[in-house]
Amino acid sequence: MEALLTGFSKWLAATSLSHTIQTVTWIIPTLQTIHILCVATVFSSAVLVNLRIFRLFERDEPLREVTRRFIPPIWPVLIVLLATGSLLIIGEPRRSLINATFYLKMALLLVAILLTATLQRAAASSPDLFENRNRQLSGRLLATLSTLVWCGILFAGRWIAYTQAG
Repeated sequence: MEALLTGFSKWLAATSLSHTIQTVTWIIPTLQTIHILCVATVFSSAVLVNLRIFRLFERDEPLREVTRRFIPPIWPVLIVLLATGSLLIIGEPRRSLINATFYLKMALLLVAILLTATLQRAAASSPDLFENRNRQLSGRLLATLSTLVWCGILFAGRWIAYTQAG
């Protein structure tokens, strides 16, 4: 599999789009800046909802309202993250495609998306979700897991630079 990914990375690095991304000095910093700002937006939105589940933020606001305010912006921002991330990969394919940390980040992202979608759906269908004592523990476990997964994505994303293939 590594040989296949190495060959694909070499091919991708030789494309004209990759060459343009690599040689035009402002493209990679611009893409990275947009990517980081989008990560901050998604992370903040998810953590604010998780803090509400812990009753540390917007205590007087129903969870349904907090999720309705903070989760919907996550979805279009994830599309921008996909676009900027894809362009960064095209510009420096070996940095990601031959790096186990990149795949850890992608796996955590998939888990985070599933958790976020589940929470959004559950909060929309049940206005008192996680408000009664029986469900508070499950809500706090979900919020803890979500926060840990989003933090894992941040750490893995940064760690990619330090674990890249030679």
